[in-house]
Amino acid sequence: MEDYLPNRWREILHHNDLDSFDKLWDLQLDWFEEPNQRRGGWSGVSRCDLDLPEGGKAGVFIKRQENHITRTLFHPFGMSTFIREIQNILRFKKAAIPALEPVYFAVRKVEGDLRAILCTEALDGYEPLESLVERWLKDGWPDRKNRQRLMEAVASVMARMHDHKIQHNCFYPKHIFVRLSETELCIRIIDLEKAKIKMFRRHASFRDLYALNRHANGWSRTDRLRFFLLYLGRERLDREAKILWRKIVKRTIRKTKR
Repeated sequence: MEDYLPNRWREILHHNDLDSFDKLWDLQLDWFEEPNQRRGGWSGVSRCDLDLPEGGKAGVFIKRQENHITRTLFHPFGMSTFIREIQNILRFKKAAIPALEPVYFAVRKVEGDLRAILCTEALDGYEPLESLVERWLKDGWPDRKNRQRLMEAVASVMARMHDHKIQHNCFYPKHIFVRLSETELCIRIIDLEKAKIKMFRRHASFRDLYALNRHANGWSRTDRLRFFLLYLGRERLDREAKILWRKIVKRTIRKTKR
């Protein structure tokens, strides 16, 4: 896959003297998360705050990996796992599904080692839906109107994803980032490495619906059902919706017992 560097970020990286693979690779930063040692190599992420040409700062996450590969039918000898992730980030971007904002991507072969860099803009001001619900459980839930507002936003993003036959595969509250205030509500979806294109919309939707239902800790049964109806765009459960809802609940119970 070719390098990816949009013009806006090219200017910012140049301003910070980080406009090459080697400069980004050699940048000395603390690990935001300890490197993942598997797949025959390693992969780690750091945070960097870049100076903007017009003043101010922009936070970015710089993910670097070496010999951290996955094998596919088309890549039997292995490819960087970041390739799948950037492809999905760009797929979401093309479909206007709010996700991570890509800053830079490139792969290099260096003395026999496969190295890759993937940079994305930090989601400053956002928090995982999981953390938001935990805070509500501790400090008190907002009124029904604001819960409805949030559920409508998440359901809309999820439906748009499935309209494009995209299955996230890990659609958990910790991967749904929210920026919420009285005047603003924004959603971003992260962790796109495992996302897949499915043949039919229903194949994309079922796994994500049950995964969210299973991991929606703290949600009441009423809120879960209300979210499901918002996703379907219906006011009540008709015969088709009842069959799907029962399948989701049945699978959630079975997986929870395991």
